[in-house]
Amino acid sequence: MTTLPTIHINGTGAETLRAEYEDLYDAVRCAEYKLSMATCNARDFYPQGSEAYRAANLERNEMLARLGDVIHYAAAWHDHAQAHCHPSPDA
Repeated sequence: MTTLPTIHINGTGAETLRAEYEDLYDAVRCAEYKLSMATCNARDFYPQGSEAYRAANLERNEMLARLGDVIHYAAAWHDHAQAHCHPSPDA
């Protein structure tokens, strides 16, 4: 559950929130991709024993899951703000 702001005249504008959280979403998706592509190879861990690679891989998966949580958080804020944005007259 994400606590979302009340968008009102005295608060931050919906367009501002939408743009900021869209930027955040894009940045974290990029970080997620970069982490998933970064090397985590068993041959780099075997000198430490049979469980080292398994532990490193679990840690990596935990970090990817945390990034996934931030992505969902940013998407919730973005979508909430988007719902409060007024369409432009040209649209």
